[in-house]
Amino acid sequence: MIIETIDWPKVGSLLASMIIAYLLALPVAWDREKEARSAGLRTFPLVALSSCGYLLLAMSVFGNGSDAVARIIQGLITGIGFIGGGAILKERGSVHGTATAASIWNTGAIGAAVAFRRYEIALVLSAINFATLRLLTPIKEHFSDK
Repeated sequence: MIIETIDWPKVGSLLASMIIAYLLALPVAWDREKEARSAGLRTFPLVALSSCGYLLLAMSVFGNGSDAVARIIQGLITGIGFIGGGAILKERGSVHGTATAASIWNTGAIGAAVAFRRYEIALVLSAINFATLRLLTPIKEHFSDK
């Protein structure tokens, strides 16, 4: 039976990694949701979760240092960039959504860092992304009003 062949301690470890990736994306998601951007509370955590999941899967199949894992990372970078590109809107000579797109890309990196157990990198990425959105937005708005 399949239930008997599941390594339950491993499931717990993988679940913990995915939850950490999910939680570290929430501050950015909260900011984008609060600002009524095109992506928000659902998108950002799912990007981090899926990035973490793809890399955990790749490492379990191919090993940590393989070229296959590097190719998975390259694919994630491209795919997440494609998702982020959908957040960018251009109308009447004005472009909006670039910070949201960059934040989507960043949350993919958060998930990847967690997958490699580089929690310090994931935490710093999350904190700097959130701080940039919260602290620099008022400055940008101040200068764009002039």
